[in-house]
Amino acid sequence: MADSLHVAIDGNEANVTHRVGSNVYAFELLGRLAAIVSDQPRLKVTVLLADQPAADLPPPSQRWQYQQVTPRRLWTQWGLPLYLYRHRQRFDVFFTPGHYAPRFCPLPYVSSVLDLAFLYFPEQFRRSDLLQLKHWTRYSVKHAAKVLTISQFTKKDIIKHYRRDSQDITVAYPSVELSSKPTAADTSRARHRYRLGDHDYLVSVGTLQPRKNLIRLIEAYEGLRRQLASLTAKPDRTKQPGNLKLVLVGKIGWLAEPILKRVASSGFRDDIVLTGYVDQADKLALIKGASCLSLVGLYEGFGIPALEALRLKTVPVVSSTTSLPEVVGQAGITVDPCSTNAIQRGLFKAVTLTDRRQTRYHQLGRAQVELFSGEQSARAVLRTILTAVPQHPVKDDIVHHLRLTTNSTGH
Repeated sequence: MADSLHVAIDGNEANVTHRVGSNVYAFELLGRLAAIVSDQPRLKVTVLLADQPAADLPPPSQRWQYQQVTPRRLWTQWGLPLYLYRHRQRFDVFFTPGHYAPRFCPLPYVSSVLDLAFLYFPEQFRRSDLLQLKHWTRYSVKHAAKVLTISQFTKKDIIKHYRRDSQDITVAYPSVELSSKPTAADTSRARHRYRLGDHDYLVSVGTLQPRKNLIRLIEAYEGLRRQLASLTAKPDRTKQPGNLKLVLVGKIGWLAEPILKRVASSGFRDDIVLTGYVDQADKLALIKGASCLSLVGLYEGFGIPALEALRLKTVPVVSSTTSLPEVVGQAGITVDPCSTNAIQRGLFKAVTLTDRRQTRYHQLGRAQVELFSGEQSARAVLRTILTAVPQHPVKDDIVHHLRLTTNSTGH
């Protein structure tokens, strides 16, 4: 009789240096799972990687191990399934926090879908990437025992496009649970590093690519600057006219050239700051110091920067579409992302909030972020992985122990 249940996890999504979006989600999830597994005496996890594990991944232990799998080339469809086949008696289930599972997997598996933007904006993806996303995601979802996703919006999209039953899809929200928030010194250093001086600024976070809708944001910002310049300063205004910069935080992505040209042609180009990739500390400091965060993309599977803004008491202005209203609730300002005027109105509302209204948004934000618990999500992921195991002599013991530890932590 097996004395433990053994889970194999594809950890490559988390095993990168410059983490953004899905990398951050996978990294945080692995950290939470490792903490839970440490308290589960009959559960083991091996994280499978194409490269050596990054130094900041959860440390290995008796029940949490790393295994580098070769060959690296064609890893998902060759190296990984070959390894799983050779060790199929060792593992009971496979989990990937990314879109891709191996086409030939000897184990029951749980796959993830973070968003389906490639189905809505195919022209914004490289042809090779698009073909892989379309075909590999469809296959992975079709053959998965269970599917994980990060918002109710994306769950509905999966049901719509892949005809999976609602009961087969688990929503495990990302979370933002900061061990420490940026200090005044942190925000001051970020201001100095990105040459913001004492100016107020709007911040947008995300890879510079078409679906982030940055050209409309730039046009809305230009309109806002002109609008503020036409106003006479009033005592109840929180910002003085014409005093705002626009900070675009994120690496240059695919098809970014029109965005860069639009910045260069702007009459306010000297006040538009392109930071490139920034680390987590600088990102949070820039969000903390901003007059508001703008996340007005055309499609978001979740929208972690909006949740980070709520945690840091920065009012988010977000699209009224896809997952973003689900993320911010009543604690953010929602706008039509297809209307430059609507975006401008939302930004104006955010930067001219009275102290009383700002306090109200902060109160709503505190309540909203409590809906997103990293530990609850990790436990939901683990329960989903366990349901994919057909039968195992210790499965019920693990589920029972997981339920007991969940109750003891108050979740």
